[in-house]
Amino acid sequence: MKNRYEALLVLDTQGRDDTVKDVVERLEAEFTKEGAEIEQVQKMDRRPFSYAAGKLDAGFYVNFIFHADSQLITKLRSKFKLDPEIYRQSYQKLRPKTDRPAKKLAEAK
Repeated sequence: MKNRYEALLVLDTQGRDDTVKDVVERLEAEFTKEGAEIEQVQKMDRRPFSYAAGKLDAGFYVNFIFHADSQLITKLRSKFKLDPEIYRQSYQKLRPKTDRPAKKLAEAK
């Protein structure tokens, strides 16, 4: 059974901001190659970190929402840990997407 996940990746593009599009396309291809079905890709621009915990003080944030088996998360985490262009990564399981519209606050009262 495929679950819905969110992957937040922080890219190390220090001095190479023009290559962000190529890196995101490569990562998207990696997700697909491993069997994930990508629902959405959000490029969230370069943002400074609240504190510098390593060699960087800012990174380019990219958010992937995808469907995959639970074993794929471990595989992706291991693979991306070796990628020098990925500075940080975080994965979260999401609720299944519903087709019905959300209720408005006025209707809920």
